[in-house]
Amino acid sequence: MRVFEKLADLKALVGEELATSDWFPITQERIDTFAEATGDHQWIHVDPERAAKGPFGKTIAHGFLTLSMLPLFLESSVDIRDVKMGVNYGLNRVRFTSPVPVGSELRARIRLKAFDELPDGGVQMTTEVTIERKGSDKPACVAETISRRYA
Repeated sequence: MRVFEKLADLKALVGEELATSDWFPITQERIDTFAEATGDHQWIHVDPERAAKGPFGKTIAHGFLTLSMLPLFLESSVDIRDVKMGVNYGLNRVRFTSPVPVGSELRARIRLKAFDELPDGGVQMTTEVTIERKGSDKPACVAETISRRYA
């Protein structure tokens, strides 16, 4: 966990890696819960028997499940003490660069790309998040995220 006392302290870190998250397991229960929440019940995600005969030999996580873990990754890796509120503003780019088989562990590396002050007193931060799968040379997902933070 990397701790920052003030949001303003991040301004000097544009271009640098801010933190690396903890590892989180991808269980079939997590995949099934995501399928229930989103209505995406494609067999490659939720049917272990059929998926065992498929191209990956087991079920794989939804790409959007991997992406939806961004708040979990951030919560485990960055603490900005004076932030009272943060909101997601959007995504510039997302790529799902390799599958995430059930049983995998994921973590994220977070790099600050931009830190822009807003007229309302907040800050807009653009980060590049690279989600890694333990034991794989290729990331599972690379996303450029935009958030707004208020101290």
